[in-house]
Amino acid sequence: ITERAKVNIDKVKQDLIQQKSELQSRLERTHKHLFSKESPVSPNFHEQIKETENDEVVAALETEGLGELIQISRAIERIENGTYGNCSDCGGQIAEERLIAIPYADACIGCAESNS
Repeated sequence: ITERAKVNIDKVKQDLIQQKSELQSRLERTHKHLFSKESPVSPNFHEQIKETENDEVVAALETEGLGELIQISRAIERIENGTYGNCSDCGGQIAEERLIAIPYADACIGCAESNS
C-alpha cells in the first residue's frame, strides 16, 4: 500500500471497527425480530401471513449483513497483519481510491471484475 494510504491506516481501522460494531448491533436486532417474537404466531393462517410477511426481507438483510461483517473482520485482520491493500488474488496493490470507496475490499478492481 502506498505511503499516503499508510498515514490513514489507523483511521481506516478505527472506522472499520466502528462499522463492525454498528453492524453487529443491527444484526442482533434483526435476529431478534426473526427468532424472538414477543407474541406467538396466530393460529389463523391469514393472520400468520400478515404477521410474517416481512420476515423474508429481514432474513435477506441479515444474510447480507453477515457477509459484510465477515468482510470487515477480514479487513481488520489484514490491517493487523500488514497485508491490507494487497489484492488477495494477484498480490498487487489495491488502488487507494477503491479502498476509500470500499475499505474492506480484498481484491484489486481487475481481479474483482474477473471474479464476478
